[in-house]
Amino acid sequence: MTEQTTVLDDAYWKGYVRGLLKAEIARRNISYVEISERLAAQGIHESPQNISNKIARGTFGAIFMVQVLRVIGCEELNVK
Repeated sequence: MTEQTTVLDDAYWKGYVRGLLKAEIARRNISYVEISERLAAQGIHESPQNISNKIARGTFGAIFMVQVLRVIGCEELNVK
């Protein structure tokens, strides 16, 4: 975080969480279709397109993020 970036800079934080989630998905080489299927198996219904849109915008809640992290098998997340 630079001096010019403040805690209130929504664009920074949207990009940050988007990058965190995308990186974890990429590390595991899992498609949005597979994430959708894994979420559905847990009773969470999100289409692959909806997952893609949420992640691309960076406008998803903590619940969605944790749900995705769990179904892709992410047990630890480094937020540094």
